Amino acid sequence: MTDYKKGSALPRGLSSATTLYLGSVKDQIDQFHMIIREPSGILHWFDVRRPELLNWCIGENDVLSTDIKHQVASLDQATGRQSKSVRPKIMGILNVTPDSFSDGGRHFNASVAIERAKELVTEGVDILDIGGESTRPGANLVSIEEEIDRVIPVIEGCKALNVEISIDTRKEPVMKAAVAAGATMINDVSALEFDENSLNFLASNTLPVCLMHSSADPKIMQINPEYKHVLLDVIDYLKRRIECCEEQGVDRNRIVVDPGIGFGKTMDHNLTLLKGLPFLRSLGCRILLGASRKSFIGRISSENRSENRIGGSIAAALYGAQAGADILRVHDVHETRQAVKIWQSIDRASF
Repeated sequence: MTDYKKGSALPRGLSSATTLYLGSVKDQIDQFHMIIREPSGILHWFDVRRPELLNWCIGENDVLSTDIKHQVASLDQATGRQSKSVRPKIMGILNVTPDSFSDGGRHFNASVAIERAKELVTEGVDILDIGGESTRPGANLVSIEEEIDRVIPVIEGCKALNVEISIDTRKEPVMKAAVAAGATMINDVSALEFDENSLNFLASNTLPVCLMHSSADPKIMQINPEYKHVLLDVIDYLKRRIECCEEQGVDRNRIVVDPGIGFGKTMDHNLTLLKGLPFLRSLGCRILLGASRKSFIGRISSENRSENRIGGSIAAALYGAQAGADILRVHDVHETRQAVKIWQSIDRASF
């Protein structure tokens, strides 16, 4: 359990090396959670109202003051974006692989994958996420040529379905081929770090891109993952990757961030990230949550078979939507969309 020093009065005279993290309080646009991380690693927790926070900024150094103001503006923007009238987009997973953890091999044939894509569209999917390389724990690298051969026929066969098409890849040549074939979004589990050319490719176009946090390559990522504080470390990493993209000409409004549930995280790490999603909103980007059927759900519910984790997946998706996720990446589109509709209808109801 994380040991926070809870305070009632905001401290003065913080150094510019101190890091501040803001999170929104549900249904309260003028109240925030704030975590202060000192260079020594000591954490302070505050519940603070907007006037008090902005007044406090005036007396602090320019670095911290500017950062807090940017975070407040980002949270305001996210609150407007995630109004009760707007539901999160549903991204349907379509793995064209023989070895993905939940549905590996099921849609490995291109014609079967295209038929599955049509089913997902009928179920109400907003985005098809097509991947030709498994990134499950322990997965082996797939060659560029093999990955292209797997995904391009499927993308070409899905162009006429009138939904967004995301290519789930870490490799710049696959990104290029996929976009030429009709992909409209890039989803990179390495946050554009695996292939040094991928960032330049994103800078050359205007497509949205998802940057995901992972502690290491899928082959070794689940071998004793450690963090000083998983939520704050993930936010720091994503912030650096956003800044790197902006320096290369990729606008922040094109960027989606993903905390990487299950990618180099223990069960407790995953739960902390889910609970801490409101803090990711301060990055000023849309949030993608991919918790569908993952092993932490199985550990909590004692369910070894991934296909029997639908209930837990929906619970995680609804918690994420309530916490601020803009995109839900799921295997079970029909069930998730139905659950989101019911949740939103209840949330909008008056009494």
